[in-house]
Amino acid sequence: MAGSATATGVTIPAAPAHAGDRMDPRKLIAFFAMVLGMFMSILDIQIVSASLAEIQAGLSAGSDEIGWVQTAYLIAEVIMIPLSGTLARIISTRYLFAISAAGFTMASALAATATNIDQMIVYRAVQGFIGGGMIPSVFAAAFTIFPPSKRSIVSPIIGLIATLAPTIGPTVGGYLSHAFSWHWLFLVNIVPGIIVTLVTWNFIDFDKPELSLFKKFDWWGLISMGVFLGALEYVLEEGNSNDWFNDNSIALAAVASGAAAIVFFYRAFTVEFPVVDLKAFANRNFSFGSVFSFVMGIGLYGLTYIYPVYLGRIRGYDSLMIGETMFVSGLAMFFTAPIAGRLSTKMDLRLMMVIGFISFAAGTYIMIHLTADWDFYELFIPQILRGFGLMMCMVPINNIALGTMPPSRIRGASGLFNLTRNLGGAVGLAVINTVLTSRQDVHYERLRENVDWGNPAALEQMNNMAANFNSYGMDGTSVAIKQMVGLATKQAVILSFSDVFLILTALFVAMILGVAMIKKPAPQGGGGGGGGH
Repeated sequence: MAGSATATGVTIPAAPAHAGDRMDPRKLIAFFAMVLGMFMSILDIQIVSASLAEIQAGLSAGSDEIGWVQTAYLIAEVIMIPLSGTLARIISTRYLFAISAAGFTMASALAATATNIDQMIVYRAVQGFIGGGMIPSVFAAAFTIFPPSKRSIVSPIIGLIATLAPTIGPTVGGYLSHAFSWHWLFLVNIVPGIIVTLVTWNFIDFDKPELSLFKKFDWWGLISMGVFLGALEYVLEEGNSNDWFNDNSIALAAVASGAAAIVFFYRAFTVEFPVVDLKAFANRNFSFGSVFSFVMGIGLYGLTYIYPVYLGRIRGYDSLMIGETMFVSGLAMFFTAPIAGRLSTKMDLRLMMVIGFISFAAGTYIMIHLTADWDFYELFIPQILRGFGLMMCMVPINNIALGTMPPSRIRGASGLFNLTRNLGGAVGLAVINTVLTSRQDVHYERLRENVDWGNPAALEQMNNMAANFNSYGMDGTSVAIKQMVGLATKQAVILSFSDVFLILTALFVAMILGVAMIKKPAPQGGGGGGGGH
């Protein structure tokens, strides 16, 4: 797919054959500024999630309110990502990206000045909605302005940024909140945001606006898509903590999402200019690539979530210590990126995916044997396998999904593709939290059955503990019982973590088998990569 047409379908003069390997410096500058913008938008989720406690204290927010700092951002972003392709066609990549970067920067500044939780939630929603426009644009640009011979370089760069951002987020967030204050979680975006805004405004010239399409814009499609995706994200984010459909707001959101989905899909296939072009799914490789992207979302965001939960809840790590431990995956991705780019030109992309999913499965299989004593060194190999697997999967999945799309569809397709990764992450987190909660209860009941007065080992352990506490003048028996309950609870939590890792292992093994469903991609010089948040 040469750069003879923009993502909007507007034909431009084809570059001469001898120019295929030479890139316009202006386009390169613009592209790397876009990559930086995408990095900021994706990073902003994990950098804040690692320091929610500090924000809660700073704003005097309640424990039931602070979660909305994340939820508001995610709901707004998940609506904008698929919408961005249509907006880029109407107002052009230049205006969309520059406006998104400027709005994201201003919203970051406002979030840093928030004095109460209500202001913070509003600013985060604005930040997520506007920032979401930057992510898919990078995909479309990678496939429209770079010749196939350069994609083996571009693909790992974007894939690395997309996966590295959420991985190092806890590290960056922990450092900023410890060394400075929570305000710097947002202030850190301002200088890069200004640079990205100025560079993209002056250097992007990939396409031209099609303002006439605004007259055909499907407002009902936009509203129904917003309700469908926004309510779905809310259900997935808040469901487990609110006891799912036993909570009226969750049940109402689920009904609203289902009803809006019917309206959205009806209009997407009947109106002249739908808000999202779903016809991209007619391409078999794009459809399967989107499924794999969904699973990658589970692997990327699910594992980025569960490791810190274990380290914080079982090991008692703070956000900075968690970030330092998690940084191993980031290093593995960094060193794997050039290898993955090189292999994408030499190896069948399906084989690369198999290697990546095997690495994923091996990493989660090791974690099945988790104990309360596991620390940095025990987590070292699983994290390397995760980082290696991410990069080995990311490049071929994006190539397979987007590499065969016609230029006129690439922009809308890139938005859908990013959406699948975000939804994969949301579904993965919802399932992981539900499994942790339900399996913890099951394991605790089983452990409690064995820790009773008829168990000699348990009785001996409790008598020893009671005697120890009695020597300090305490009520040894009651304290020992509390200690035993605590030990049983802790072990139940660890066993529930093992169950999650077992489920993830089975999922990644299934994906290895699923690779056989993909048609062999046509030979090309690499592919674009990317990431969602």
